[in-house]
Amino acid sequence: MKIRKLIVSQRSTLTHRKPLSNFQLESKQCLSSYTEEPELEGFSQFIDSLKNYEKSGVPKDAGTDSDDGFDLGRMKRLMTRLGNPLSNFKSVHIAGTKGKGSTAAYLSNILRSEGYSVGCYTSPHMLSIRERMSVGKMGKPVSSNALNCLFHSIKRSLNEAIVLENGCLSHFEVLTAVAFALFAQENVDIAIIEAGLGGARDATNVISSSELDASIITTIGEEHLAALGGSLESIAMAKAGIIKHGRPVILGGPFLPHIDRILRDRAASMFSPIVSASDAGVRTSIKGIGMFKGRPSQCCDLVIELDHGSQSSIELRDLNLSMLGTHQLQNAVTATCAALCLRNQGWRISNGSIRAGLENTFLPGRSQFLSSKEAEKLGLSGSTVLVDGAHTKDSAKALLETIQTTFPDSRLAIVVAMASDKDHLAFAKEFLSGKQLEAVFLTEADIAGGTSRTTSATALRDCWIQASRELGIEVLHDRMTRYRELFEDNFISSTRDSKHETIVAAQNSLSDSLRFANQILRERTRNELGILVVTGSLHIVSLVLASLNR
Repeated sequence: MKIRKLIVSQRSTLTHRKPLSNFQLESKQCLSSYTEEPELEGFSQFIDSLKNYEKSGVPKDAGTDSDDGFDLGRMKRLMTRLGNPLSNFKSVHIAGTKGKGSTAAYLSNILRSEGYSVGCYTSPHMLSIRERMSVGKMGKPVSSNALNCLFHSIKRSLNEAIVLENGCLSHFEVLTAVAFALFAQENVDIAIIEAGLGGARDATNVISSSELDASIITTIGEEHLAALGGSLESIAMAKAGIIKHGRPVILGGPFLPHIDRILRDRAASMFSPIVSASDAGVRTSIKGIGMFKGRPSQCCDLVIELDHGSQSSIELRDLNLSMLGTHQLQNAVTATCAALCLRNQGWRISNGSIRAGLENTFLPGRSQFLSSKEAEKLGLSGSTVLVDGAHTKDSAKALLETIQTTFPDSRLAIVVAMASDKDHLAFAKEFLSGKQLEAVFLTEADIAGGTSRTTSATALRDCWIQASRELGIEVLHDRMTRYRELFEDNFISSTRDSKHETIVAAQNSLSDSLRFANQILRERTRNELGILVVTGSLHIVSLVLASLNR
């Protein structure tokens, strides 16, 4: 059964017929930044007071910055002061441009399905910093009480370390150390650790060969170029830094041939066995779209025959994945290859646990369709709303492919907010050359808790206008006299009359952007299917999801 028949609610009759300049929101709810739980206020203030690497456009929680002289020895000394928590559990270390979080979630759930106690450390978080650290057999974020108690028990050691390092310990380094201390305290069997930004020069790379069971490199793409050497090759070398001597590495991919060679050469130099998730022995297909456990899902076949007749083979037919798209299927394959690799090392992991773990994995903000009740709470009744944290050309392409697979006949209105260090032009071109866009509203969302990395709505609009000109696509934008005349005349009739042009506008308010985009989409599509997409950053997605939890 098609998702369209299952999750698209009936469209209500439009009643607002006001000029855009005077258009009122359908609800009084506003979207604003999420604040941490009161119990964690002391911990949050402590973390936020630390050094943040923000030069060259590097996220404040990235954990590495070549311009700041990142020193892995500093992290090792901090681990020693905390009693070497990494020696208490085995680890799997994950790096890559995209797919790290999804792969970590898949692998963690596979291991939990087998009954293991798993620690998982990822970034960034959507609503609470607790989401970065999940522990135990259920996969829930650490509780506020547990995190607060741990923080106060090690705060003295953290303060001493900060003094000894002359104040150079960063936000991400300390947060990573807290996570490792938590996993040791909770006696986890294994920890799945996501690198922050790079690999070699990342706080998480303090893991030694003796503490590591496997490394995973998901993808290599052009993101954080300035921080990671300025080229695709330098990014690959940075990510390959997590490969440890004698420990197997799982390569997700697919990679460009010369990038694949860089990774394989690094593995060879470290005497690290390679497991490739893009090997000829891996066969996958998406058979259809439907519902599974109350969520939209893609029904897939997954067959892996890396070493016929050994523990490295598995066949999963009619596998239901709640995270949609071919990229998510590839992430599932990568996690499965990692699970098979662990099984070959003696970990008890059944085929049934692999299926259960994959099918039970869902991450907020990754191709997430909101329910009709959630859309109504946002004042977007009658709409199909999709939130996704895509923020690169490749992830925009993957998102559009997911929409095309799920809703092949749909038309889109999108609301976009982005960080300043992204390729806004390439992102815009991907959307403009894809499906029919009815409206694009460029807005703003605080990035990493502040405005220093937020791109202004007007700057984003100008990029989209430039992209449309370079592609030879006509758009109706809010710098045009004709736009103002049409929209000041009558909001509804204007959008109907301009239905052959994509509307592009800057709007500082996220709430207003959602309402305006939705109103235009519903008027233009009428009885056809329209999807309102919120994208450009996990931060804008987190604002939307946080408002649902208020």
